[in-house]
Amino acid sequence: MIKIKAIIFDMDGVLIEAKDWHYKALNKALKLFGMEISRYEHLTTFDGLPTKDKLKILSLDKGLPLSLHNFINELKQQYTMEIVHSLCKPRFYHEYALSRLKNEGYKMAVCSNSIRNSIEVMMKKSALENYLDFYISNEDVKKGKPDPEMYIKAIEKLGLKARECMIVEDNENGIKAAKASGANVMIVNEVDEVNYENIKNHIFKFEKELKC
Repeated sequence: MIKIKAIIFDMDGVLIEAKDWHYKALNKALKLFGMEISRYEHLTTFDGLPTKDKLKILSLDKGLPLSLHNFINELKQQYTMEIVHSLCKPRFYHEYALSRLKNEGYKMAVCSNSIRNSIEVMMKKSALENYLDFYISNEDVKKGKPDPEMYIKAIEKLGLKARECMIVEDNENGIKAAKASGANVMIVNEVDEVNYENIKNHIFKFEKELKC
């Protein structure tokens, strides 16, 4: 019988309600150059992509000069950190869930299209860092989500088979990457769905399916 032994979490929209933070921070940087991403564009195209990929799309679709990419990226990260330090706080149901899962022997990791520093700061400020075995950021792979590279890398680092892992994701690009990795995928719409009961119910459901 195949048992799920590890849970891999996306970060933004799963463990941290940060999707709007990234949207607002990037738009704040873009507005300096007379450009902006609409809410519709964010939800249908840009949500979950690394900032560097968002800037590539803006260059192709709206003529954003390539020479501005590094500056806008750095500015966006600075604005994001300002928001994080102001709004990122522990959520009891996340601490409770990860604490119980760790005590039950599950390995846990985070795979995010964010840069490593953002992951480290957010996990520390949300009081989740001590429950996680490792992080994989967009700086640790050649291709971010929707490519499955970071999830495949995480599964290999855990020393497990894809079927022994469950990935928790919330957006189209992340779900594509998670499914392509071969792991079981728990899809959520809101961060409050990432609670102990819901996680365990999904684990039991997938284990039952794997047994059939």
